[in-house]
Amino acid sequence: MTASVQGSVQGTTGHRLEVARAVKRFGATTALSGVDLAVEPGEFLVLLGPSGSGKSTLVRALAGIERLDAGRIHLSGQLVADGNRHLAPEHRNLAMVFQDYALWPHLTVEGNVGYALRRRRLDASTARARIGGVLERVGLGRHGARYPHELSGGEQQRVALARAVVAEPQLLLFDEPLSNLDADLRERLRVEIATLTRESGATAIYITHDQTEAFALADTIGVLDHGELVQLATPEDVYRRPATPFVARFTGVAGELVGTVVRVLGETGEIRVGDLIVHARCLGPLVEGDVARVVVRPAATSIVEHRESPSFERGSGALSGVVTDVAYRGRGYDHVVAAGPWVLSAIHAAQAHPRGGAVGVLLDPEHCVAFADADAARYIDDLTTVTLTVPRERVAPEMARRLP
Repeated sequence: MTASVQGSVQGTTGHRLEVARAVKRFGATTALSGVDLAVEPGEFLVLLGPSGSGKSTLVRALAGIERLDAGRIHLSGQLVADGNRHLAPEHRNLAMVFQDYALWPHLTVEGNVGYALRRRRLDASTARARIGGVLERVGLGRHGARYPHELSGGEQQRVALARAVVAEPQLLLFDEPLSNLDADLRERLRVEIATLTRESGATAIYITHDQTEAFALADTIGVLDHGELVQLATPEDVYRRPATPFVARFTGVAGELVGTVVRVLGETGEIRVGDLIVHARCLGPLVEGDVARVVVRPAATSIVEHRESPSFERGSGALSGVVTDVAYRGRGYDHVVAAGPWVLSAIHAAQAHPRGGAVGVLLDPEHCVAFADADAARYIDDLTTVTLTVPRERVAPEMARRLP
């Protein structure tokens, strides 16, 4: 007989989740490669990674939709999956919010939300009160008699969210629930998901390929790459101390520079890029003479006019370049600057600098990460498919010498 996972009730804590050496294969493709993971009760974990990284497979294994080929999953101390045992999804005390809403088209909003309560065996009045309460909470109190096709995409996702939390599960799983929505609605629903989940006390696992979304939601971020969990840390540590070049690059890059290590002082390396010296945090061992690639975060960059900072002519770590594009972003302007053979994007400034204008780009070492170039070959591709041609007369002499 299959037993339900026992644990604490809503309002206190969710499941404690433990995954040990999880492996899942689809034919010759390994989707999960020995994943180890522990999530504390009530924690909000975001799994971040590109398509094919294994994040959806991992969540589906946690839900019981996929069977592991090897490894173990424990919920609140109970073994729910290993090579032999597989507890059915309905007995894991969890709920899942899907990307495509997964609503029953023949049921009303109240019917869809109430479906999650069928196994709770509540009396009719208690069930109605709970359904009404959660619909009010997600702003759909007047829409209970409508059908899914009568709702907007955002309203349908709110129904899916209400259905997930109404039964007070101990584990909430989110499979890229905002990817089908427009930008403004994504932001509003992101706040609602974060608030409702934390109010419920449930443990949450949320998957996305959007690093902005991950940093906004997570207590902890797990970064997956080709089926491996390559880093599990707070958002701050993932951003400031990426474990691999892939993590550094996937979690926000304005551009990349290549140079030679001049010296290393503690965690900081001095990298000669052309005739300039760029300071950056060292990711992994670097020694004098190594060829290094510097990942430049958007937060590292700021623009100065030539007349404001002559230091970029003296190899101080400020790049001389030309503005090739500028876009208004509400709080200011994002610029793209071509600096010799390199392109830096998402350089924010309060004021717009004109296209074709010569500028200097200051780099904050705190938000630059350097690593051995040979170690990163598999992660590096062109940032743009468009080749930017900059007139030589617009580029400072030390950068002009590096132009083709």
